[in-house]
Amino acid sequence: MNRRRLFIQLYSLSLLGLTVWAGAFFLEMRAEYNLLKQSEANIRRQLADERARLAEQNRILERLKTDPAYVARMLRKLNYARPDEMVFRFED
Repeated sequence: MNRRRLFIQLYSLSLLGLTVWAGAFFLEMRAEYNLLKQSEANIRRQLADERARLAEQNRILERLKTDPAYVARMLRKLNYARPDEMVFRFED
């Protein structure tokens, strides 16, 4: 009878230890999962921002291909002038 009681106690103790270990493992994996979900959300936000930036650049590129007035305006912003013009630069 004493041997059986010892066996039950050892079994209960090992089962309790395994339960504690599984709980700790679960909590650690849950924390890692939350971190990965947060990282995924950040990457998706960055992807959306980059897609919007790409769409804007494509719009500008298309405008540069088709709108001569826009090209002239952009060149003037870069301080380019026509051959018969003179450019004056003023310090702010």
